[in-house]
Amino acid sequence: MALYLGLLIFSFLITSVLVVPFINFLYKLRFLRRQQKTKDFLGVRTKIFDRFHKHKVGTPVGGGWLLITVVSLLYALVFPLVTFAGVFISKCYPVRDELNVLFFTFISFGLLGLYDDIKKFFGFQKSNFFGLRLRHKFLIQCILGFTIGVLLYRNLGIDFINIPFWGVIKLGIWYIPFAAFVIVAFTNAFNITDGLDGLASGLLTICLFALWILASRALDTPLSIFLSLWIGALLSFLYFNVYPARIFLGDVGALAFGATLGVVGLLVGKTMALLVIGGLFVFEAGSSLIQMIWKKIFKRKLYAVSPFHLWLQNKGWEEPKIVFRAWLVGIVLAIFGLWLAVI
Repeated sequence: MALYLGLLIFSFLITSVLVVPFINFLYKLRFLRRQQKTKDFLGVRTKIFDRFHKHKVGTPVGGGWLLITVVSLLYALVFPLVTFAGVFISKCYPVRDELNVLFFTFISFGLLGLYDDIKKFFGFQKSNFFGLRLRHKFLIQCILGFTIGVLLYRNLGIDFINIPFWGVIKLGIWYIPFAAFVIVAFTNAFNITDGLDGLASGLLTICLFALWILASRALDTPLSIFLSLWIGALLSFLYFNVYPARIFLGDVGALAFGATLGVVGLLVGKTMALLVIGGLFVFEAGSSLIQMIWKKIFKRKLYAVSPFHLWLQNKGWEEPKIVFRAWLVGIVLAIFGLWLAVI
């Protein structure tokens, strides 16, 4: 545990040194939030969102780019040094295969999100080459999710889920679509939740602390080191992301972090506990999904706006109040999820 805590602090310090120059770098690249005609999943203009968030125009977007780079490079530096220093590496899976799954998820979904950010900021929306639509991006997410599911099943030998109070259920080959569903679901759930300053990144930090405990308890050194570096970088980023935010994650971070959160839950073998630990992500996505289905069937909205955090804003709740109370709920859910995972 001393090693993991030390790496967390190291990652925090490195990211803290880099984040301000990176914000200035984003200003030079003009990776800035712009006034957009925001639309929901059905392509309907979300005027309520525009009204509450128009003051954030001009804020740099792309913090996920920095965090993915820092965590990946630090891991490439630290893990060989830890091994060379003679630290015992306990493992649940073949190390190379586990790292392949982690970083393939981290980087591939990050690249997909980076494409989306570049498309927005450089005006490629109407280009035939760059103009992938929502369904095309969702298809790519599904392809990546199934690829990761195959890696988990074939290379790591994972083919089961652990349901609290029930026991272990072996899914066999059906684990692949199950894993793909979890990964794609958390990718989009995180992206939907990432709408207020500090909301998604703060909830993610809470979730990762809980999963860090589970990874350490399972004696999975490669995963524990990865989570240590990721949490340290997130804590530094969160300082600049809380209200009023000086930098946003962007799709590069939202897609990568949501997908990797799902993969970490699959690796620790506690998928059902993950649904509780990441319960607010699930709830936020569920509120948008219900709105979408309701409008498809009845041709009208069930409630004024979705997801739930935007509905609260529309009801008069101030942004910091929503975020801080969401963090408190996230902490309670993380504790409850940990309890479910260890019983």
